[in-house]
Amino acid sequence: MTATLLKEASPPPVAAARPGRPRRRGRIIALLFAFPALLLLGALVVYPVLFSIGRSFFDASGTRFVGGDNYTEMFHDPATLKAVRNTAVWVVVAPALLTGLGLVLAVLVEKVRWATAFKLLLFMPMAVSFLAAGIIFRLAYDEDPDKGVLNAAVVSVHDAFQGTSPYPEGRAREGGTLTGDADGSYRTRASAAPGDSVALPLVGVPPKDLPADARAAHPAAARRAAPGELRGVVYLDFTPGGGGEQGRVDPRESGLPRTKVEAVRDGRTVASTTTAADGSFSFSGLTAGPYTLKLPASNFAQPYDGVSWLGPALVTPAIIGAYLWIWTGFAMVLIGAGLAALPRDALEAARMDGANEWQIFWRITVPLLAPVLTVVFVTLVINVLKVFDLVYIIAPGPVQEDATVLATQMWLVSFGGGNNQGLGSALGVLLLLLVVPAMVFNVRRFRRSQR
Repeated sequence: MTATLLKEASPPPVAAARPGRPRRRGRIIALLFAFPALLLLGALVVYPVLFSIGRSFFDASGTRFVGGDNYTEMFHDPATLKAVRNTAVWVVVAPALLTGLGLVLAVLVEKVRWATAFKLLLFMPMAVSFLAAGIIFRLAYDEDPDKGVLNAAVVSVHDAFQGTSPYPEGRAREGGTLTGDADGSYRTRASAAPGDSVALPLVGVPPKDLPADARAAHPAAARRAAPGELRGVVYLDFTPGGGGEQGRVDPRESGLPRTKVEAVRDGRTVASTTTAADGSFSFSGLTAGPYTLKLPASNFAQPYDGVSWLGPALVTPAIIGAYLWIWTGFAMVLIGAGLAALPRDALEAARMDGANEWQIFWRITVPLLAPVLTVVFVTLVINVLKVFDLVYIIAPGPVQEDATVLATQMWLVSFGGGNNQGLGSALGVLLLLLVVPAMVFNVRRFRRSQR
């Protein structure tokens, strides 16, 4: 009986706890918290991707199923093939240059006194939007030296070494003393000999463009040549305010200083000189006989206008240069963070073993930074594949096709006049297929580094 009472009084057995229930509850809670982000991701990423894939199998109107015709047309369109080639140039050149430049700057910044300020200056372009950066470089690359800073610098250096032609707009008057040659030079119609005085009239030079030291040519034209001297005057055959006589040096007509004059005999230049402020020149010591006076083409050459940065040949390198300006700071900061985490004992041990800085850089620093360099390079590859703003803004309309990449071509085909969203969707799918492998590589590398 006692045993029966004890059995009835004992508490009921407790059910064993299921180990999977708390884990399942935690997953549900995590999913609830992640649901808004997943919903947004699905609406902004997954749905557009699936819709673009489906849209790529339809025609421009989106009503007729065409299968893989858009993909076939994509690889037969010359503009698309050029976009693929330009994208390949971007992928090969820009990430490699940025990674190398970022590595060099990160190593050098460690050795300067104001490292933080230097990093700030290099990273500052990242704060500028691609739209603003595109406008800045569109102006910097302008072909007009009065607007484009790059061409202003190029023209200044060129003119410092080569000089400029004094009268690019000058020309001989038709039917006058001078006649033109095929190379742009002018020569006298009639021969001259020592003891003669010759007047060489030019027109086309605006009086406002005359040099400040130009003087009246009439006194020089009135002087007679000395025995054995061949002299003359090069002048602007134009009288301000009207009047005067063509082919005759009038009192109010100006000489053309710094004009090169050559004495030619038997097709060979035997002497050359430059005109004075009043346009006068003279040759002494010439042997007797007839000479032809020549004004070389260098007197009338057009001024050097610089480099056509946004021409068909240089537009892609020019845009890549703008891209480098923006992203160099990004590469330098990431690589600099990896450089700061390097074990200093390995570097010091190498120095104690007698290695110089170049050997330490190539054999220790670069191998240890290889994971960081790979991440930076792959990240830049992904970014380069999607570049759009700079190409669209910097490249002028006439060379837009020469600079186009896949992203700009996709926009142009879909909305920029092509109005073929089926082909544009196919280009978007191609761009996605190119980006996905680089993204997968980066994700796997991050997971391995976390392990």
